[in-house]
Amino acid sequence: MVNQEIKQKIIEIIEKYKREKEKLVMVLLDVQKLTEFNYIDREWVNIIAEELDIPYTKVYDVLTFYSMFSTKPRGKYIIEICKSAPCHVNKSKEVVAIFEEVLGIKMGETTEDKIFTLQYTSCIGACDISPAVKIGEKVYGNLTKEKIIEIIKEYRGV
Repeated sequence: MVNQEIKQKIIEIIEKYKREKEKLVMVLLDVQKLTEFNYIDREWVNIIAEELDIPYTKVYDVLTFYSMFSTKPRGKYIIEICKSAPCHVNKSKEVVAIFEEVLGIKMGETTEDKIFTLQYTSCIGACDISPAVKIGEKVYGNLTKEKIIEIIKEYRGV
């Protein structure tokens, strides 16, 4: 059973986009922000499909196609590590290893405190400062272990 408050918020988001089917990605982005866990519950997909009058499978296909969406709870902050060629050449694997060490998780996992999730992403357009990561809308580059530790402390409020 879907929480009525969540359902109402989803409907408000859909109305914000004037129920335009073409705005599905925008709707999904906003719906994903409804909780601090950065995901879209499968029951919410039903509401979106019904309200936009499109098949459930179409909504679910879009939801599972893009890496920015998730159907399972993730951390409050998603750390997206670029896996493009320039970042790879500039040692993004070392950056991954540092984040895994500092956070105590592996790629694709979420920290126990539900603050961070590590995941790969395609190019974020920061080749000039590669290897680069994106947390929310903020991009970080020219990363060292010290810089990564400071970034994590900043998000933890330490």
